[in-house]
Amino acid sequence: MKHTEMTLTDKKIIITRAQEQTSEARAIFIKNGAEVFDLPSLVIGPPDDWAPLDDALKKISTFDWIIFSSANGVRNVEHRMQEMGLSLSEISKTIQIASVGRKTAALLSDIDAKISFVPPSFVADSLVEYFPQNPKGLKLFIPRVQTGGRSILSDSFKLKGAEVTEVAAYESSCPKDIPQKTIDALNSGKIDIIAFTSGKTVINTVSLLKKYFGENWLNLIEKIKLVSIGPQTTISCKNLIRKPDKEATPHDLEGLLQACLEINFS
Repeated sequence: MKHTEMTLTDKKIIITRAQEQTSEARAIFIKNGAEVFDLPSLVIGPPDDWAPLDDALKKISTFDWIIFSSANGVRNVEHRMQEMGLSLSEISKTIQIASVGRKTAALLSDIDAKISFVPPSFVADSLVEYFPQNPKGLKLFIPRVQTGGRSILSDSFKLKGAEVTEVAAYESSCPKDIPQKTIDALNSGKIDIIAFTSGKTVINTVSLLKKYFGENWLNLIEKIKLVSIGPQTTISCKNLIRKPDKEATPHDLEGLLQACLEINFS
């Protein structure tokens, strides 16, 4: 997608994202003229216990579908499968795979895993609504974040009669620090936009802002435009800060960029 009519030139943007995933977002926004300030708000790591995931993978051939809602889940499932002499590429020949988002689907394609279904909108609700089979009686495997994630996939499919195995494939936690460059930019009032990439990045960003700026944290960002990547992130913004100025459509980095480009600063 090319954004030829608008630009983020001279705009200073904080992108909240996992520490391991900041480079892609930085590149997209810098290409469109923005000066990017990092505020890593997630640290991705292993679950507390690999056993539940390993146990599910040992019986992987008994499932009808594997449903991935994040690239982190794909990475760790593939890693654990490789240690067992398996792969998502091989498994996807006999078991169908669904992917909630475009980035997750891209990673699956990169490892040559066949994707059977990607919903029209990159949110879990859309996957449930447009799921291509009647879930009743299906055996579904859902790898997910250990804490803080939504249970809509598991809950919805169980209500529709599916047998769901949901296990932790990774954990995400809050970083300890904000980069000094970002602290200085916030203190000097230079930041134009804060872009949130998940509900958990909102929660952790607020926690970090309170840690560094105390009771003044909310006043500090009062005039900064807030942009949300999707509906659940918007809910977190409303609950913890205020209603975002824009919500991305589609709910991915390209949509987030477009939403930032459309912000009215007048």
